[in-house]
Amino acid sequence: MLAFEYGPDSQMRCPFCSAQDTRVVDTRLADDGDQVKRRRECVACKERFTTFEVVELALPRIIKRNGARQSFDEGKLRGGMQRALEKRPVDADAIEAAISRIKKALTVKGEREIPSRELGELVMKELKALDHVAFVRFASVYRSFEDISEFTEMIENLQKHDG
Repeated sequence: MLAFEYGPDSQMRCPFCSAQDTRVVDTRLADDGDQVKRRRECVACKERFTTFEVVELALPRIIKRNGARQSFDEGKLRGGMQRALEKRPVDADAIEAAISRIKKALTVKGEREIPSRELGELVMKELKALDHVAFVRFASVYRSFEDISEFTEMIENLQKHDG
């Protein structure tokens, strides 16, 4: 099965023969109602394929520690989380759900810009729920731990609140 994501301005074309005449065979909600999944059939070649429609929301710009501003980059968010979760037993769907919750939290906030610190706190909250080792990995880099006592303090806090 092929799946394609199309933006609001792109023309729907068959991925097999490039014909523009396709018909919708089935429509369902996906991703807890945040997406519409459509099964389509090309009128010309009769091949079937799946498309997903998602609402494109304006995410805030990120204000870095040095004052620089940059657009939210989902790829950087995913990469940072995946590095923290490397070789940990966490399902890919759980990671994607966490990324969706972070993006939703940013959108609901309604701010045009947010400090990178706030984004980092959202990431740490999600990682803490997914995997404690990944949480400590991310937090140690994010919070720039200087020595072992900071690690020890964080681990003791984790044990107190989860034990």
